[in-house]
Amino acid sequence: MTLSKEAIERTKSEQQLTLDVSGMTCAVCASRVEKGLSGLPGVARANVNFALERATVDYFPSDTSVGKLIQKVEHLGYAASEKRSGLDFEETRRREIRGHQIRFFASALLSFPLLWTMASHFSTFSSIWVPAILLNAWIQFGLATPVQFVIGYPFYAGAFKALRSKSADMNVLVALGTSAAYFYSLYLTVRGAFQPSRHIELYYETSAVLITLIILGKLFESLAKGRTSAAIKTLMGMRAKTALVFRDGVELNITIEHVVVGDIVHIKPGEKIPVDGEVVDGTSAVDESMLTGESIPVEKRAGDTVIGASLNKLGFLKIRATKVGKDTALAHIIRIVEEAQGSKAPIQRIADKISGVFVPIVVAIAVLTFLTWFFLLSPGEFAGALENAIAVLVIACPCALGLATPTSIMAGTGRAAEMGVLFKGGEHLESTHRVNTIVLDKTGTLTQGQPKLTDIFPQGFEKESFLELVGSAERNSEHPLAEAVVEGAAQAGAKLFAADDFVSVPGHGIRARVQGKAVLVGSARLLARFGIPVDEEALKRMGDLEKQGKTVMLAAIDGRFAGMLAVADTLKQTSRGAVARIREMRIEAVMLTGDNTRTAQAIAREVGIDRVVAEVLPAGKADEIKKLQASGRVVAMVGDGINDAPALATADIGIGLGTGTDVAMETADITLMRGDLNGIADAIVMSRKTMTNIKQNLFWALAYNCLGIPVAAMGFLAPWLAGAAMAMSSVSVVLNALRLQRLRLGKHV
Repeated sequence: MTLSKEAIERTKSEQQLTLDVSGMTCAVCASRVEKGLSGLPGVARANVNFALERATVDYFPSDTSVGKLIQKVEHLGYAASEKRSGLDFEETRRREIRGHQIRFFASALLSFPLLWTMASHFSTFSSIWVPAILLNAWIQFGLATPVQFVIGYPFYAGAFKALRSKSADMNVLVALGTSAAYFYSLYLTVRGAFQPSRHIELYYETSAVLITLIILGKLFESLAKGRTSAAIKTLMGMRAKTALVFRDGVELNITIEHVVVGDIVHIKPGEKIPVDGEVVDGTSAVDESMLTGESIPVEKRAGDTVIGASLNKLGFLKIRATKVGKDTALAHIIRIVEEAQGSKAPIQRIADKISGVFVPIVVAIAVLTFLTWFFLLSPGEFAGALENAIAVLVIACPCALGLATPTSIMAGTGRAAEMGVLFKGGEHLESTHRVNTIVLDKTGTLTQGQPKLTDIFPQGFEKESFLELVGSAERNSEHPLAEAVVEGAAQAGAKLFAADDFVSVPGHGIRARVQGKAVLVGSARLLARFGIPVDEEALKRMGDLEKQGKTVMLAAIDGRFAGMLAVADTLKQTSRGAVARIREMRIEAVMLTGDNTRTAQAIAREVGIDRVVAEVLPAGKADEIKKLQASGRVVAMVGDGINDAPALATADIGIGLGTGTDVAMETADITLMRGDLNGIADAIVMSRKTMTNIKQNLFWALAYNCLGIPVAAMGFLAPWLAGAAMAMSSVSVVLNALRLQRLRLGKHV
């Protein structure tokens, strides 16, 4: 389908807004807000996360405004504001918890005397002494009323707003159930005032204790939900608060928010690096484990890049700020984690559909329960029928159903981020567990991406003197293979001298004079061109090395064959183990590379991959992915370069390496921040564990209601016990999700 010019321009103008929404009490609330926002003109899509209390809206500013979006949420009965900073959000969360604590303790204080009198009605506790004043109906009325209408006011307000918008949620169930018990008791109290000799059974404790237990459940829920965002808090805590900046000849200590690109920042030993930048002066070792997971500090000198929030260990550094604020690597990571935690996995649609019709069905069941008991099972017994109806209303609150998916997504993505695996959304977290084929790029993914000197075979010379002559001759060459030889010689401790008469022979090698000796380094053709013979044994060794995927260079000194060197793009230390883990998980590993077949096959044998697709142009990589998908495979592509971006976008799941290019990271659905291929298996394990966790939560949330409602309707569940069970069901779902935060990822998983 071809988009019109107007449609393309309209797509470009689309913006995204994140709103903090407060006042939602269950999944029905979230569903109502989502539907309300989605129905507004100019809104392309809306997603509301109940656990995070956050709405993400894609809209067209030409058709609607932020004010209208907030106004719509408020019209539905909830408070909304533009997304606050992490610190503001945490302060709001703390205020919410304090509010629940105050309401709970006040409610518990007023409800305890009522609970005391209720306990004395049971035969087990009939011997308990109860002050006579507590048996007075008006005293019970005085204790229950502030609980019902002051502490319980949010339930009435929420129920009114829900009914006004032609919906029903948890507030409606709680308000209905507790009001029925309270007003029936008030009726009996007033009637008893005119018939003082008649014994009456009151139910003030039912409404008061229910409200107390529900508030307690909300308190536990808020505390537990706070723990699911621990990853965000940890990441935010990594940031430096201030920076020492050199401006106009003056050293200033300013807050990190005031650092601008181009500032020269001074970092003393032991200090955090406040922004991303480039070293302009000084040398030091920098601990980058917060990003890479590598515990060994990285040497930094002029020209090297440094990452904000990493730790300067030893020397004094001056850096030029290149990325500040929201553009830093850490801010990018935080943004990805926040977006992933706020996204909605496809499996959540099941819960949303159920929640949409759940409350009206429950109210109907409660009415049917009352009528059945009052007219058929216990004719004329109003109190018993009312208790059973109240129990149905309370046991059915759909809080657990609404928390089942988002809390698992939050915990799973947060834990994965702590281990260096960034999921860009809940849908990717869900999809990854279905992957059965992993396609790996070779250069820079399985291998280091840089050629290294791997083999040295001198003939007629000592190794040290051989490297000195060959390394010195190659110093003037800009060829990557020459750079590998020079670097390898230097690492071996060889002294490198100035070379004279340097000549590059394109496609063949180089020749030069070092310490008065004529040196040739290159292919067998180069030596043949100068009439220098190479013995059969050396040629056989050369063939063996080339079968291993290595590039072999022959050397001649003063017209005589002097030995050979082999250069290869070496495997990363983790590649073999990572591929072994993938195969243990019964997932096929495929290598996809533009390199020649012989080299690709050699690397594949070394790493343990059976299927190789070599000599593929960048544009052809995406086509190879499509072929695998057409054969019924669910494909994840792993790459690090710009040439991998089309394949990453085409695959069912694109996995980019954090050590690779920004383009690959932006295109990928999952980013492995450490560049460690073990992160592939870690991502799949986390996806599998999270999906299992979500299914457990959904099963128990639904099973709880499916079992609890019939039990309550049959009269086997007292309302206060139903309230306790309802509160604990939400808490248990959140606690089950939090188990993901203890999951250990790595080769021993």
